[in-house]
Amino acid sequence: MNDTPTRQAEPWPKLLLTGAQMLFVAFGALVLVPLLTGLDPSVALFTAGIGTLIFHGVTRKSVPVFLASSFAFIAPIQGSIASFGVSATMGGLMVAGLVYVAISQAVRIKGVGWLNRLLPPIVVGPVIMVIGLALAPVAVSMATGETSDNIGYGAAIFLSMSSLLVTLVLAVFGRGLLRLVPIMGGIVVGYSLSLVMGVVDFTTVHEAAWLALPNFTAPSFHWAAILFMIPVAIAPAVEHIGDMVAIGSVTRKNYLEKPGLHRTLLGDGLATSVAALFGGPPNTTYSEVTGAVTLTRAFNPMFMIVAAVFAIVLAFMGKLGALLQTIPGPVMGGIMTLLFGSIAVVGMNTLVRAGRSLTAPRNLVIISLILVFGIGGMQFGGGQFTLQGVSLAALVGIALNWILPREEEAA
Repeated sequence: MNDTPTRQAEPWPKLLLTGAQMLFVAFGALVLVPLLTGLDPSVALFTAGIGTLIFHGVTRKSVPVFLASSFAFIAPIQGSIASFGVSATMGGLMVAGLVYVAISQAVRIKGVGWLNRLLPPIVVGPVIMVIGLALAPVAVSMATGETSDNIGYGAAIFLSMSSLLVTLVLAVFGRGLLRLVPIMGGIVVGYSLSLVMGVVDFTTVHEAAWLALPNFTAPSFHWAAILFMIPVAIAPAVEHIGDMVAIGSVTRKNYLEKPGLHRTLLGDGLATSVAALFGGPPNTTYSEVTGAVTLTRAFNPMFMIVAAVFAIVLAFMGKLGALLQTIPGPVMGGIMTLLFGSIAVVGMNTLVRAGRSLTAPRNLVIISLILVFGIGGMQFGGGQFTLQGVSLAALVGIALNWILPREEEAA
């Protein structure tokens, strides 16, 4: 089987149109992360473009993927910003990206087997569930209007449930490209209803320039923020392997061998660290775009490079960034309720696919403590060395998996 990427030159109109379509498919999810976490959507566009170009430079333009804002980091970023501020959170995310880089080099030297032993499904599954559910109350607060000053409960519930309904209908019943953009569909309908109800404030749009620098934020480094964020990188790093297998099954190439998992992990890690350097959310490969590749058979990585350039150009359109920030909180809250639940289901599916008895004493202990410590607010330490939330849950899971005897040993 030939593992070299397709190198034939594409006509410029096809390159531009297909690249723009790939960005359109990713756009809703791409800007959702900064909108939910309080970051600048224009910065997210810029860092998605830069991150995608870095990834393709590292992997030598061999994998047709687009990198953008990672959903797995939404809840941790919200919690970190509330506790440590944006700049310290960016420092934590930058170090989290370097964890990817370290894992990539370990994979290059040792292979992937050690990673599967350190992070088996019995640990990764419940950690992903914690990521999805730890801040579920935030989604409900936004959906019910508690975080909006100018929208009452009745209007907030109407907007949030309308956005949620459109999103789930498109996700379940949509066909073709519509099925790939359920989040964007929910936002468009919710925003349109908000306009009709008169709850959108365009003051920032009028004041914004047509062309403007994104609101870049430099990172600062604090132990508490770093310790809080590093373990969050575990789940996306493991999920990355699945992403590479998924796109490989579409293009019928083995990307774990060529360019190699170590290169794709390295590209992902560098993209995340560079994103944090500018104040953007962590990057990850987008399954929405993989779906679009499956549908359109657009296997040439050049399409993704064109999409990355479009993202960078859009990042400097000041009025676009301001317009995105006028989306009312309840619209985003309705979508968050589905999104956080979906992340939890991914973790549940990881456990189910492992085929292990979840009530076996060893597994029961590991899963139970990860979930309760992560969701319940357990905290160890204080000051600069506080461990809580996802970081505590992940470390507890890894430690218990390492210490507790295997079932055959305990028998």
